[in-house]
Amino acid sequence: MSNEQKLSARKEAVRALSDALAAERDKWIARNAFFYDSDYRYMRFLVSEGLRVLDLGCGTGRLLAELRPSVGVGVDISARMIGVARNAYPHLEFHVGDVEDVEFISSLSGPFDVIVLSDTIGSIEDCQGTLTNLHRLCTPDTRIVVAYYSKMWEPILAVAKLIGLKMPQTEQNALSTEDIENLLFLSDFETVKREWRQLIPRKLLGIGTVINRFIAPFPVIRRACLRNYIVARPMAHGRREEASATVLIPCRNERGNVEEAVRRIPKFCKDMEILFIEGHSKDGTLEEIRRVIAAYPHLDIKVLVQDGEGKGDAVRKGFENARGEILMVLDADLTVPPEALPKFYEAIASGKGEFINGSRLVYPMEKDAMRFLNYLANHVFSWLFTWLLNQRFTDTLCGTKVLRKRHYARIVENRRYFGDFDPFGDFDLIFGASKINLKVVEIPVAYGSRRYGETQILRFQHGLLLLRMVVFAFKKLKAF
Repeated sequence: MSNEQKLSARKEAVRALSDALAAERDKWIARNAFFYDSDYRYMRFLVSEGLRVLDLGCGTGRLLAELRPSVGVGVDISARMIGVARNAYPHLEFHVGDVEDVEFISSLSGPFDVIVLSDTIGSIEDCQGTLTNLHRLCTPDTRIVVAYYSKMWEPILAVAKLIGLKMPQTEQNALSTEDIENLLFLSDFETVKREWRQLIPRKLLGIGTVINRFIAPFPVIRRACLRNYIVARPMAHGRREEASATVLIPCRNERGNVEEAVRRIPKFCKDMEILFIEGHSKDGTLEEIRRVIAAYPHLDIKVLVQDGEGKGDAVRKGFENARGEILMVLDADLTVPPEALPKFYEAIASGKGEFINGSRLVYPMEKDAMRFLNYLANHVFSWLFTWLLNQRFTDTLCGTKVLRKRHYARIVENRRYFGDFDPFGDFDLIFGASKINLKVVEIPVAYGSRRYGETQILRFQHGLLLLRMVVFAFKKLKAF
């Protein structure tokens, strides 16, 4: 806090109350352990461990410690709160300061991977100005995580405070989820995802746990939850980065599509690699790839033979060996036209998105490109996964997906959360991108019919697998 800065009457009240409650703060957390344990668990889901984290309004530092950062910095207006935090967590860094003070914010040793405002936004006098000032501590990959309570709960919380079940606090800002999103937008941050949790913030002999896990996550019902969360990122503002790219083409029994794929891929960046991952074909696909490599010596074309089976295994091997900074998957059946790849490249190079997903369900399809039952199932699953992932997905199984190598590395680091569960490869990337809060952008593509070979999709077998994915996602993304 600047030495000359004089606090407003409201901030003085916040500081005085925080100082008075500092010694008892952790007792209030213990008294409401069910609520705080649930909150910390979800915050750990949103914020992977080992990141550089700034907690604004950190109190006694418990949340910051729960996030297990590689570098953790906590800020609070109360000197006594910070005193408790420093004694409890000497491995973390704590400062007494006003989060609305531009000079103080500029003095912090950023940038940070994550900036957390847990309930802090309720006491800020100029929310838009405060959020705007955070840009000086951000990189394009920084995530802002705002946690707050629902306005619908104010009468209940007032009663809880009256009867001693809730810690006293000064008057808070009346902010809905939409209000917070709007403030972030006005401050040049865009929402990546939002979620509502804790319909019952008390254990109630296990009833609260069951309701919060299996009932509270559902649409409509979740909007009645006590706790809401928003994850946002800095807006791109036309930022464009020229980057190398690898077009990964998993292929099995696709001999007739190999040369056409190479001929049809536009030269959309200066440094482009085409990497075929061959899946033990029986129609001479590997030999055809080697012939095409020799026939096009001016292009950087490579081939690897996958060790295991399935597209998921092929994608993982390809991404591990790709040299491009931008990783692109193109299905070898060419039902998604290679000519669409420049749109995917531009979307990610310009910063408009961080995980670019194709959607086959917007433009009219060629005849026989997709059977009616597949079409219907894709629409149903797109709705389900949009809800499960808290980001819009109209077509989870479109094979064309694009992301940056550095983001894929983070997906790999976090893969232990989901495990090796996906033979398709699509959901490994989608769930992983959701877990690390990447901004998803969809690009509609014209879906064509296969010209060579036979589809490797088994409708009913893969349909059952999709249902298993829904259940798996519910357990890992909602009911935990």
